[in-house]
Amino acid sequence: MKTKSKALLVLLSVFTLTFSSCKKEPGCMDPNSLTYNAEAQVDDGTCVYAFNLAQGQWNITPECDEISILGQTISMDDQLPDSIDVQGEEVSTLFIDIDGTVVTGDIDYLGNITVEEQTISIDPGLGVPLDVIVEGDGSVYLDSTGVMDLTYSFEIPLMGAQTIDCNILLNR
Repeated sequence: MKTKSKALLVLLSVFTLTFSSCKKEPGCMDPNSLTYNAEAQVDDGTCVYAFNLAQGQWNITPECDEISILGQTISMDDQLPDSIDVQGEEVSTLFIDIDGTVVTGDIDYLGNITVEEQTISIDPGLGVPLDVIVEGDGSVYLDSTGVMDLTYSFEIPLMGAQTIDCNILLNR
């Protein structure tokens, strides 16, 4: 009987040591986070969400198409500011302040931004504000960089419809 008790005690000790010494993988356990770790067994508070990452001040470097109107070259690069401010509402709506003009967008949990077609008023370099339709998409990344591809469409009296495509690099 003592032999069975000793064997059971040894077996129980081995079992306890085996499972109590297993280290659980720490990490972000929320699949809606940019830092989600599918292997994580213990949430360590390292979750980073695209919505939160997108908000704040961003430096921008635009590369926009130029248009020629009556022999004058107009560049949206010269019309855009050096930085933009992004604020949010709820968990996916962004307000992108481009030098006092606010463009709204949505961001998903992967950091993909969608700017649905909307009309804003800006001066594309003519000295007169015009109603401009803007739409596009982009992304923000964990390394505090991002990109936006926007299309500006507007009508110039006597000149007709104009479209300017802009690729805008974002960084902090």
